[in-house]
Amino acid sequence: MPSKIEDYGIIGDGETVALVDRSGSLDWLCWPSFDSDACFAALLGDERHGYWRIGPADEVTRSARSYRGDSLILETRFETADGVVTLVDFMPPRGKASDVVRLVHCERGRVKMRMDLVIRFRFGKNAPWVRKTDDKALLAVCGPDMLVLRTPVTTRGENMTTVADFEVSAGQTIPFVMTYGASHLEIPAPINPTVALKETEAFWADWSGKFESDGPYRHMSLRSLITLKAMIYTPSGGIVAAPTTSLPEKLGGARNWDYRFCWLRDATFTLLALMNSGYYDEARKWHDWLLRSVAGSPSDMQIMYGILGQRRLTEWEAEWLPGYERASPVRVGNAAHAQLQLDVYGELMDVFHQSRMAKLELSDATWALECKLLDHLAETWREADAGIWEQRGPGKQYVSSKVLVWVAFDRGIKSATHFGFEAPIERWRKLRDEIHRDICDNGFDREQNTFVESYGAKVLDASTLLIPSVGFLPASDPRVVGTLAAVEKYLVHDGFVLRHDPRAATDEKQPIEGAFLACTLWLADAYVLSGDIDRAELLLNRVAAVANDLGLLSEEYDTVARRLTGNFPQALTHIALVNTVHNISSARKPAKQRSES
Repeated sequence: MPSKIEDYGIIGDGETVALVDRSGSLDWLCWPSFDSDACFAALLGDERHGYWRIGPADEVTRSARSYRGDSLILETRFETADGVVTLVDFMPPRGKASDVVRLVHCERGRVKMRMDLVIRFRFGKNAPWVRKTDDKALLAVCGPDMLVLRTPVTTRGENMTTVADFEVSAGQTIPFVMTYGASHLEIPAPINPTVALKETEAFWADWSGKFESDGPYRHMSLRSLITLKAMIYTPSGGIVAAPTTSLPEKLGGARNWDYRFCWLRDATFTLLALMNSGYYDEARKWHDWLLRSVAGSPSDMQIMYGILGQRRLTEWEAEWLPGYERASPVRVGNAAHAQLQLDVYGELMDVFHQSRMAKLELSDATWALECKLLDHLAETWREADAGIWEQRGPGKQYVSSKVLVWVAFDRGIKSATHFGFEAPIERWRKLRDEIHRDICDNGFDREQNTFVESYGAKVLDASTLLIPSVGFLPASDPRVVGTLAAVEKYLVHDGFVLRHDPRAATDEKQPIEGAFLACTLWLADAYVLSGDIDRAELLLNRVAAVANDLGLLSEEYDTVARRLTGNFPQALTHIALVNTVHNISSARKPAKQRSES
């Protein structure tokens, strides 16, 4: 059985991420990149599907873990009757090859250790051929993939598993370095693990040192930004929603999706989180990735793309994997990439406008693309779509989709006016006003005094919390006030916000998924805009309290089981946290400071 989701930490090299649990078991790694097949997949099955554990052979009396400073170097400290040992796990920033370095350092006494290594390529399905090289390295090859393990420890094979029993004494450090390579190329050259540790520590010290913030939430925000940095595919600038697939939104359920791709939905939230924190290089690369990925006909624009901007994200099921705690199916790829979601046009237009306002240099091609997007949207904005939450089945007139269509024209008008671009501004204004009236006439339920999920519906949707944030209506508008009250009444569950109205489910007492953490933070943002900073801070702290001991958050939180659920760690959750901290901090500044910042 895999560990609880909150029992995992992450390490990464700027192109992929590995998950390591409290016992020192590496249970998930897609290699060489986020969207590759996993060669360690015990997270979605069991030990048969691939894992790499290093830990004390005898009983552990106490353990603790933390990241070394503001880095992604994970340290797990084990105490036993015979001594104390620390396992240091990290991935050096990607160089010529990709490495996982695991250092076993003894602080006190003499400790017996055990290593168990099960490599299974293609998401736990295929066992490799394993042999020793002339220099005593362990070589595992299967199809296009090759892994090389180098360590001074003697290893042996047992029942399709590579194992090692060894001892480490006070002051001694024993390295294990695993390197990925393409099987048709030469075996990757070894690295010096001591030098790699120093260089990795220096890399993170330099990157974290650029963070522009102070105050009581500094550490919380920085840890979220480090997590976000780990999910950036450095060669392209694309940011994956999560490094995992099929971690269930409801324990034991079937709402299991592949999140190892890049969503346009997250575009503006991501850009603001990076720019407000001083990370303009990452913001610029994210913008450039967006521009490349959506290039082409506006009618062909997708809601998500691969890390290089790939459009074909075919969904299939890994039937041999039982799923996380038996939550099946395990899905690879995501069929939602082919859905129509009108909100993505607004998110894209908003990110371009925010980029210009932050004085990021945009190419001339950007404005030409924006004009084409609005021309297309002028013809299609009345269509039903799948909505921001990617509902599978017949489309609806989702309110949040229409609001983001309004945003698209609003930001086009603002950019054209502010920067003097040539544009049919009057036509856009008429369309913007028409869309606004349409939403208020058809998406607002006067009986309940709230904006609803879709035109004519009686149920709510937490995405309507974005209405004041995107500027569709001010927070003081009675319709927004009524919407917040309705959200509090129907969507707040045990202090957290559900994104779907439980009244739409067969059993109101059994929500279809956990509470959505980003939506909880969106409610906090709405409170900030309405001037209720104390309630916003209460929600922020509530979300922060369910992060694991390493400050990592998943997509959702099960308030009954008191467990994190959904893919982990989740970029949107961490982005929302950074933005909420910024909003609260800005609101608490004196008026003079706010106007200057």
